[in-house]
Amino acid sequence: MSLRARLLIAVGAVALVALIAADVATYSSFRSFLFNQVDQSLETAHPPLEQALNSGQALDVGTVARLAPGMFVEVRGPGGENLGAVPAFERGGQQVAPSLPSHINVGQAQTGPGPGEPATYLTVGPATGGGPQFRVRASALVGGNQLILAAPLSDTSGSLHRLLLIELAVTGGALAAAAVLGWWVVRVGLRPLEQVERTADAIAEGDLTRRVPEARPTTEVGRLSRAINAMLERIQDAFKQRDRTEAELRRSEERLRRFVADASHELRTPLAAVSAYAELFERGARAQPEDLARVMAGVRSETARMGLLVEDLLLLARLDEGRPLERRPVELVRVAAEAVDAARTVDSSWPAQLVASQPVEVTGDSARLRQVIDNLLANVRAHTPPGTRTAVRVAREGPEAVVSVADDGPGLSADQAEKAFERFYRAEVSRSRQYGGTGLGLSIVAAIVAAHGGTVGVSDTAGGGATFTIRLPADQAGTSPAEGKEPSGLSAPS
Repeated sequence: MSLRARLLIAVGAVALVALIAADVATYSSFRSFLFNQVDQSLETAHPPLEQALNSGQALDVGTVARLAPGMFVEVRGPGGENLGAVPAFERGGQQVAPSLPSHINVGQAQTGPGPGEPATYLTVGPATGGGPQFRVRASALVGGNQLILAAPLSDTSGSLHRLLLIELAVTGGALAAAAVLGWWVVRVGLRPLEQVERTADAIAEGDLTRRVPEARPTTEVGRLSRAINAMLERIQDAFKQRDRTEAELRRSEERLRRFVADASHELRTPLAAVSAYAELFERGARAQPEDLARVMAGVRSETARMGLLVEDLLLLARLDEGRPLERRPVELVRVAAEAVDAARTVDSSWPAQLVASQPVEVTGDSARLRQVIDNLLANVRAHTPPGTRTAVRVAREGPEAVVSVADDGPGLSADQAEKAFERFYRAEVSRSRQYGGTGLGLSIVAAIVAAHGGTVGVSDTAGGGATFTIRLPADQAGTSPAEGKEPSGLSAPS
């Protein structure tokens, strides 16, 4: 079933239910009003009749015609016996009487309006077929007798019948008008959806550049059109992102293949050396102390080289998994001073100095942060000629702690700077291996800094060379010492 048909059926059903509910409410209210009118007339006729009967007047047609015109009147004794009755007269002089129950419990049904003794109201049929219904009022008289008044409901039934016919006619006409109006409204309202449907068919055929014509934004169709167009924009962006992701995945796969190949190559070289030393040992080096010492030294050297590579790979794997680092307050200037002193001790051919004016404190892993600065200084020794000067600067810039390692060496090309933090990337392969590098130093730097919530980048040094800059979230403490005072353990700038 189409949406238009379902909407028309729903509109028709709602209109029908509403009209029926209105008809029932109107009919019930009008019936209650008419019955209340009859009850009021019965209540009004009761006092004079009761007074007349108590005064000894006879219950006859004249008395009823004078005091309760058009009503049926009956007096019953305490046992329910009929002590007298006067029939009601319809138009045309026809006598009618109600079919009364043999016993009526006064006051056990509905209590009559107004003050006075209790009364019972009920509706009964005619005593003979073809007559009208009656509204009956029964109340107690002095001495235990009962006075029963009954008013024929001919006029009331006629009025209700006419109302029912009017309601049926009005309901039918209103329902037909609602159906026609609903059909027109649904047709006009669904016209934009037909345009949406045609556009969606074109989009389903692959034309993602098509857009749904936008209606007024205050309407449901307008909001739907706007939402669909926004969704199509996101779909286009998603396809573009997918293409970029696929390209990045291909690049990642290529880097992984290169990573595996480089790791295999790096491990194969020391393993081959260890195997050669073992073969030399088997051939008789153990019988010659000098050869045995050389073999053992070579094994230890190659084993240390393999251990360094495995340690670097293990550290990167742990950082990639997001394993938590130690979190303690770290005084960065002290860590940098220790790293600079160690670099001078390792090889004084590359002069290094520390520039810092005040303590800078961060929260992190002291050993890993020391490793970051050690790796940057080792990178200078591996990729610059002897005599290259290096300056390690530690400062606080707003909420950040900044550590920079700048050298005045040959610097990096744009391609080298872009790939500097890739794993196993070497700007100069022969020199890196000459100095025992694994190609993972800068990758470890980037991973450790990221694990501390910081960033690392490389730029050109003014006057030539490369500058690696690390930015970490600084602690609020650690900035109170007077500026210009050099903390203990720092190397003075040269």
